[in-house]
Amino acid sequence: MSIDSDAPVLRGTPTYLVSGDPALADYYPAWLDNLADDVTVEGSMIDGAVQGADAARSIVVGIRTLYGDSQEFHFAGPWGDNGWLEDYIARVDGWPIGCVALISRNPAGQTQHIVASYRPRSSVVLFARLLGEKFAGTPLANFFNSETGTA
Repeated sequence: MSIDSDAPVLRGTPTYLVSGDPALADYYPAWLDNLADDVTVEGSMIDGAVQGADAARSIVVGIRTLYGDSQEFHFAGPWGDNGWLEDYIARVDGWPIGCVALISRNPAGQTQHIVASYRPRSSVVLFARLLGEKFAGTPLANFFNSETGTA
């Protein structure tokens, strides 16, 4: 396939601009209440991986506070034998953002690993900056500030 094609490039409607499922309006991530002590969280706005239940909970709760009341789920449900998948949209400081999160459980049923992929890039950059500001003065800030990232 050539990228020098004269074929027109068409734009579709990104899912982060499409409303969520009203049936999921009251969804709460129950996996957040059952974190393993050594749970890890990674995301497209995080440099590296954060480990530990308190740190992971702080990040997830911090993210949700930046959404305010704008979080809308397209999907939330089981994935494979030990996983949970979420697909949602929100607004951060007025900017649209979409996320697909994969949550994996350990054999004891506890949340072991959280991976969140955000889009579009412009919102991810803003989001990382806001999270760096939110966690300023704490060790978590280093995971969001590109100047002091751990990657």
